[in-house]
Amino acid sequence: MDLNSRLFDSIRIKRKPTCDEAKAASQTGCETPGCTNAGLYRAPKGRKAEGQYWRFCIDHVRAYNATYNYFDGMNDAAVQAYQKDAVIGHRPTWAMGVNPATRAAGAKPGEPKRDWAYVDPLDILRSEGVGETSRRAKPEPSRPRLTVAALKALDVLGLDENADTAAIKAQYKVLVKRFHPDANGGDRSFEERLRDIIRAHDTLRAAGLC
Repeated sequence: MDLNSRLFDSIRIKRKPTCDEAKAASQTGCETPGCTNAGLYRAPKGRKAEGQYWRFCIDHVRAYNATYNYFDGMNDAAVQAYQKDAVIGHRPTWAMGVNPATRAAGAKPGEPKRDWAYVDPLDILRSEGVGETSRRAKPEPSRPRLTVAALKALDVLGLDENADTAAIKAQYKVLVKRFHPDANGGDRSFEERLRDIIRAHDTLRAAGLC
């Protein structure tokens, strides 16, 4: 518990008057002009003078209380705002998960926007899909582990191990057109190269890469 919290400053404890204070009150006259009676009764001075009181006799305190209006001079909007704050004792509040200090402590760079209003620093709830309004994107199927034969086939096509299906198909079409005899005026000197390209493509297709 933090005894230095500013919330403790707003706690009010009603204290009974001591004998000396009661005696002093009985000796104070009524503060109504022209009244000589004792001011035995306290009446609040009103808004912006909290904790301050007038001293009246019984007749004048009754008259004062009959016309007393704490909200005198306030418009309807101000009165409604005051009554709303009175529910929580006019103390500052924050919505759950909106406290700037809490948000700074729990937020992560690049973290997706949450649909819930509380902090989940360990991502336990988000990992279970709590609060997510849309379905998660299905994870991409894992790429099959490349065999030595598949790596050699990619090398024949002039590709590396990171080549995807589209790249393999596109490269295969380019090489077939380049080394086909029809593209070389009937020259069959590239037939062996063409057969290697076709075998490499068949190997990759059998491995599920294209």
